[in-house]
Amino acid sequence: MAAVLAMGTAISTAQAADAPIKEPAPAAESAEQAAERELDRAALNAELFYEILVGEMAASQGALGDAQALMMEAARTSGSEQLYRRATELAVQSRSGDRALRNARAWLDAYPDSRRANRTVLQLLVALNRIADSTSYLRREVEATPDEAKPATFLSITQLYNNASDKPLAADVVEQALDAELKDKKNGPMAWATIGHMRLLAGQKAAALQAVDSAQQLDPDTGAIALLSMELLESGSAEVEPIIKRYLQKSPSPQIRMGYARVLLGQKRIDDAKTQLMAITQESPDFAEAWAVLANLQLRADELGAAQTSIERFGALLPQLPQGVSRNAGQSQYYLLQANLAEKQKRYADADAYLTRIPDAANLLSVQAHRAELMAKQGKIQQARALIRAVPATGPNQQRLKTMAEVQLLRDADQNSEAYALQLTLHKQSPDDAELAYDTAMLAERAGKFDEMEKLLRDLMVRKPDFLHAYNALGYSFAERNIRLDEAQALIQKALDMQPDDPFVTDSLAWVKYRKGDLNGAESLLEKAYAKRQDVEISAHLGEVLWQNGKRERAMQVWRQGLKLDAENTVLLETFKRLNVTP
Repeated sequence: MAAVLAMGTAISTAQAADAPIKEPAPAAESAEQAAERELDRAALNAELFYEILVGEMAASQGALGDAQALMMEAARTSGSEQLYRRATELAVQSRSGDRALRNARAWLDAYPDSRRANRTVLQLLVALNRIADSTSYLRREVEATPDEAKPATFLSITQLYNNASDKPLAADVVEQALDAELKDKKNGPMAWATIGHMRLLAGQKAAALQAVDSAQQLDPDTGAIALLSMELLESGSAEVEPIIKRYLQKSPSPQIRMGYARVLLGQKRIDDAKTQLMAITQESPDFAEAWAVLANLQLRADELGAAQTSIERFGALLPQLPQGVSRNAGQSQYYLLQANLAEKQKRYADADAYLTRIPDAANLLSVQAHRAELMAKQGKIQQARALIRAVPATGPNQQRLKTMAEVQLLRDADQNSEAYALQLTLHKQSPDDAELAYDTAMLAERAGKFDEMEKLLRDLMVRKPDFLHAYNALGYSFAERNIRLDEAQALIQKALDMQPDDPFVTDSLAWVKYRKGDLNGAESLLEKAYAKRQDVEISAHLGEVLWQNGKRERAMQVWRQGLKLDAENTVLLETFKRLNVTP
């Protein structure tokens, strides 16, 4: 509840200060009446002082219930808005939501024009999950907000209702409260964007798309609609992408373009993301984040010269970042990029030197694991394992993370039997952990222990019948080994029934068809999977099927795209070696 109340800061800083309360002019009075009034006021002040003092003393001793009651009595006696506010704060601190709400409502009754009181009631209602009761207070808050401050208020609304348990109800409340804004040329698009966000949060994608259409009728080129369109694109609504592109053509905002690039990266649309990042570096060359993300993509694609340029530009911009967390994070990222570049160039000593300069103690394990990986690439496996083991473990979870890092080290070094043996110790410690059991099965397969892999996966199917990855993994393993293909297809189809159109499961089904000699069926499924998710291993399979189906130019195109995703992927490289292909 206190966290939700803290969100009110975003609203209150965006608003004009509450108007001061004007005291009525005193009526003419005799000297005797004035003297009597002064005596009454002195007595009242003494009593108030005592109540406030005792209340604060009670608060300091932890008796918050008594403290808020005393403060509330003082507020009613004096009519002081400051004391109403303090009584409400004490009730919040006492973790009594209902009492805090009663106090805040009493405050609002006493000061019906107080924006702060109304805002506090609103925040408490949302914190107490009494969403339906909050409509009138939200409407009053919006109506009282000056036009120039409404964008900040609309943003605060989405933050305020973000944790509501009944998301559709919250969306209804917000739409009702913003009703008066929806036809306004200036504020309407932002209001519709707020409603669209709430509808999307509630899983009502069609209503969110309708909000986009309504906003565009008022003004087709606002940043709020571009941002909502990005949320929808991220959720799979490709029809809104032209809205984002049109906005960026007219108003090239580096922040919105960066957000668009991140959505594209999440969808594995690497080339499209790089196009947006390149545009940022040209339009806003001082936008440091774009250089860092671009450098990372260039490293993954082995474009080392371009990556070095991007890293240097990012490093030159570090002094412009705000001092503190932002600059420290930027410095860590810079050293990591330099280390990755040196590693690509096989300058392992330089890579290690950059990693040791990363100042973030919170990521000590990941830094040491990376240093261990460099050692392993030089054949120093035992030293690498010792480096990971030397990282202090603050508890069981940290120890588990250390073991997982050591397993990954062994796996990457193709020491699969040792990796499986170590992974098995983790599985025995947490036998009910489905993800851990699945990972153990996958390592058993890599170690050539197929019977153990099958047992682990079938046990997992019994314990968690809805764990679709177990069915898919076993079916794909059969297909990869070209055995029990009918059973493989049945297992994969069961996984696909649980999650239709999943690109990875579709890829597995296509691989079964390929093994059965159905090249056209396999190609159709793989094209469908690749269109949905440009994954490097899907590209390896699609390229192979196209190659065998006589469509070699298209196969080369797909493989080259796969290399851009991950130039060192073992499945892709083994495919080239097996088919004797140089893409």
